[in-house]
Amino acid sequence: MNTEVKPINVLFLCTHNSARSILAEALLNHLGQGRFRAFSAGSSPRENQQPNPLALETLHKAGIVTEGLTSKSWDVFAQPDAPHMDLVITVCDNAAGEVCPYWPGQPATAHWGYADPSAAPGGEEAQRTAFRQTLHLIGRRLEAFINLPADRLARLSLQQTARDLAKENT
Repeated sequence: MNTEVKPINVLFLCTHNSARSILAEALLNHLGQGRFRAFSAGSSPRENQQPNPLALETLHKAGIVTEGLTSKSWDVFAQPDAPHMDLVITVCDNAAGEVCPYWPGQPATAHWGYADPSAAPGGEEAQRTAFRQTLHLIGRRLEAFINLPADRLARLSLQQTARDLAKENT
């Protein structure tokens, strides 16, 4: 009998897939210790297919691996050969309001909105601070998420659990 537990696949969506969704993907893969597999994508990814350099810098300074992080279209995850997601979380208000593609396996969905750190007024230092703050906020919510008991992460309760976390002041 195979007792290996299949990781929970989580897709983080944001319009450009260059800042918030990249931070969330890298952080969940870092914190999840194999129990979770995180991915990210966007409805309109950046033309050069690269994450925001300040997102990568922030992750690197936090000791989080950035290798393999790319900006990509959410259409990649709607393909028949794509990994099936258990949970899809929008992390920006624009992506939350867009019509998403059909996700194979009909995953649970939730919205965890964060302000765009790359739009912080005041220049590059203000943006660096905003990226650090956004990583911290995402981290607090992800810490709560990964420490939930197994029954709260079961398929039928995953959507409600993720939506409840969006309401908490973490």
